[in-house]
Amino acid sequence: MSDFYWLTIIVVLPISAGSLIALLPHRGNKVVRWYTICICLFELLLTTYVFCYHFKLDDPLIQLEEDFNWINLFDFHWRLGIDGLSIGPILLTGFITTLATSAAWPVTRNSRLFHFLMLAMYSGQIGSFSSRDLLLFFIMWELELIPVYLLLSMWGGKKRLYSATKFILYTAGGSIFLLMGVLGMGLYGSNEPTLNFETLANQSYPVALEIIFYLGFLIAYAVKSPIIPLHTWLPDTHGEAHYSTCMLLAGILLKMGAYGLVRVNMELLPHAHSIFSPWLMIVGTIQIIYAALTSLGQRNLKKRIAYSSVSHMGFIIIGISSITDAGLNGAILQIISHGFIGAALFFLAGTSYDRIRLRYLNEMGGIAILMPRIFTMFSSFSMASLALPGMSGFVAEFVIFFGIITSPKYLVMSKILITFVMAIGIILTPIYSLSMLRQMFYGYRLFNVPKSHFVDSGPREIFILMCILLPIIGIGIYPDFVLSLSVDKVETILSNYFHG
Repeated sequence: MSDFYWLTIIVVLPISAGSLIALLPHRGNKVVRWYTICICLFELLLTTYVFCYHFKLDDPLIQLEEDFNWINLFDFHWRLGIDGLSIGPILLTGFITTLATSAAWPVTRNSRLFHFLMLAMYSGQIGSFSSRDLLLFFIMWELELIPVYLLLSMWGGKKRLYSATKFILYTAGGSIFLLMGVLGMGLYGSNEPTLNFETLANQSYPVALEIIFYLGFLIAYAVKSPIIPLHTWLPDTHGEAHYSTCMLLAGILLKMGAYGLVRVNMELLPHAHSIFSPWLMIVGTIQIIYAALTSLGQRNLKKRIAYSSVSHMGFIIIGISSITDAGLNGAILQIISHGFIGAALFFLAGTSYDRIRLRYLNEMGGIAILMPRIFTMFSSFSMASLALPGMSGFVAEFVIFFGIITSPKYLVMSKILITFVMAIGIILTPIYSLSMLRQMFYGYRLFNVPKSHFVDSGPREIFILMCILLPIIGIGIYPDFVLSLSVDKVETILSNYFHG
């Protein structure tokens, strides 16, 4: 047990502080904005402090454990703890949420509610990544949905209600399967129901039952990740949401699905994961190609970036399916890397729309001369997205490739085929990224508009973008900083497959 309740404070602080927004003085929106940014910064610094001084990197076991009995009737505990798998996503959550609150500076309508919802999301996300009780994990997972629905339906574009309804139907539908899996695992095999991750990790099930549990969890995570064919809510949601909401969706929300796939399906249901991994591998390779080709056909800028997110999530699925040290570490690295890159691209797409008021790529052109700083930043992050060496995307995809090639689970021919299809996906990425840059920034369509109509990136926007660009280059140059977090934990998870 932890000597101090660090994790409880980290999980509860954002939503508690967010509740106090109603008490702030009613003098414009500036007080609310600064208050929210300060809360996010304080939370990020607190998380970093706990990570640096209370977390041992070389220990693969759960650390900073906290356990309070919540509901005696069915052994439901407030049980938190972190390990090498959860610390990366938790720090990413803090970093992206802090920048997203800064990105939301132009939001003036119902500013108090907007910032409260962002802080409520913050608590839900950190709670999901640090839960050590299956029912608590489900509750935190659900806590995410209402803020996203409201952020989308109140501050979205013209089709915001359609997109918000589609989002809630998909994600709440997936959550039903998650709840069934949680209750099934909790009630199976003992007179006393147990939802503790530690106990469930040592639980064995009949193969047929394990497959049923696995499928239930997989559907929930497939909606959130998203995995085709359950991905269609994502482009609509991104196309209509405010760009600060898009940063949270692309940077953190999608990663919760991948995290759940490793934390529950791989760790608690290893036999079923062995059976399903070849099928997941096929789905992942199809997803990379399908989403990249679909992205190329999108006229809406945000939808093009959204489909590129779906394509990049395919690499994470393949890394998880490879059942190798390199593959799983590569998938975790891709989770962090794409969190940064996706958030930056949506921020740029949103700030560009604020200036030129155009959504469709075929209406744009010639922006490079009018707004050189936006052009430079958009080009830099597009290069990161297409896995340019020296940036985080390249390292993540390379490690996943290495994981596939060295996997003992697959035949040589199937490994060659999967690698070949992944390579085609990597070739398609620069095609849709560079054509997006060409349509937006080159040519003469907007070149004749007086320059006074357009304002280039200001200091706040440049600061946000540089804060994201530096970690992308840092991880690209020294990936061991992120890999060292998860390497011991990955070995522990994979020991179930080779020794279990």
